[in-house]
Amino acid sequence: MLERLLTNLDLWALLGLAAQGAFTARFVVQWIASERAGRSVIPVLFWYLSLVGSVGLLVYSLVRADPVFILAYLFNNFIYVRNLMLLRAEKQRQAQPVPVPEPAPASQERQRG
Repeated sequence: MLERLLTNLDLWALLGLAAQGAFTARFVVQWIASERAGRSVIPVLFWYLSLVGSVGLLVYSLVRADPVFILAYLFNNFIYVRNLMLLRAEKQRQAQPVPVPEPAPASQERQRG
């Protein structure tokens, strides 16, 4: 069995293994971030690792013509990209200064009182 595994170990298999490593690392990143925060957290790196791993595994499955893996990794990339888009939009909203209302002119204050 080991001989067969080593025979099938080519550049595409190494890509598949690296992609699977990235895909698996995202859970370690999420776990560490959650432990540090003391609550469940999904850091931005989780989504990047998800995307890198998923795209790599999709390429690997296309090269290997494996319909099970192709279907498994074909559509989830949209979810990862969408989450990254939402996070970027949130960061841009937070970076915008909050408008401070100008105080009413003194003449308007007298008219109210």
